[in-house]
Amino acid sequence: MQDPNEDTEWNDVLRSKGIIGPKQPKEAEITEDQIQAMLDDAIQRRTDLPPLEGQRDKKIDDMSLDELDELEDSEDEAVLEEYRRRRIAEMRATAEKARFGSVREISGQEYVNEVTKAGEGIWVVLHLYANGVPLCALIHHHMQKLAAKFPQTKFLRSIATTCIPNFPEKNLPTIFIYHEGSLRKQFIGPLELRGDKLTFVELEYMLGQVGAVPSEITEDPRPQIRDKLLADLEDKSSDFY
Repeated sequence: MQDPNEDTEWNDVLRSKGIIGPKQPKEAEITEDQIQAMLDDAIQRRTDLPPLEGQRDKKIDDMSLDELDELEDSEDEAVLEEYRRRRIAEMRATAEKARFGSVREISGQEYVNEVTKAGEGIWVVLHLYANGVPLCALIHHHMQKLAAKFPQTKFLRSIATTCIPNFPEKNLPTIFIYHEGSLRKQFIGPLELRGDKLTFVELEYMLGQVGAVPSEITEDPRPQIRDKLLADLEDKSSDFY
């Protein structure tokens, strides 16, 4: 059967005789971007609604996947399914970032793959140590806590001489910080690491200043050493008065 809306001379003749009706306008096609925009708008309106009965203290952003499943009976299933899909993607992305969480021991043969080829966006904190050095043990203790607190950062340690032959023991402990394979910072020896006075908070601050961990410590917790000459002058001035 011929389409009455088709643009042909025959249809024009039929329309002029009143045999067929006027041409009907075609429905506008909805693009994929428009569908996505409508879906986003529906999700936004849903998140702005007051909580449902039994969930008065929870917004939809805070609901678990099981709770979202329970809402499907009363809400637009397509909208909730899209929201659920996004939540799963977000959770997977978070889990992918937080895939470390401990201090791993590596050998010299693993150095390239674990450090310089760690991957895009990965920060690596490598502690070079030697057994029997008290400060190395203290650094390891602090790094274990930091690795658990910042699981998106890769914390490693290795016996210094297995990575760098004849590495001087006077330079221990040493911490190398890499990002995407590039060396960004190094702390070498007891002087740079404050010796046995180094605290967990101080080490977190030092790594945070480089960018290796997303620390919220913004002020240097390390004691500020006053200039000795200035202190002597203040003491003399006090004695004079």
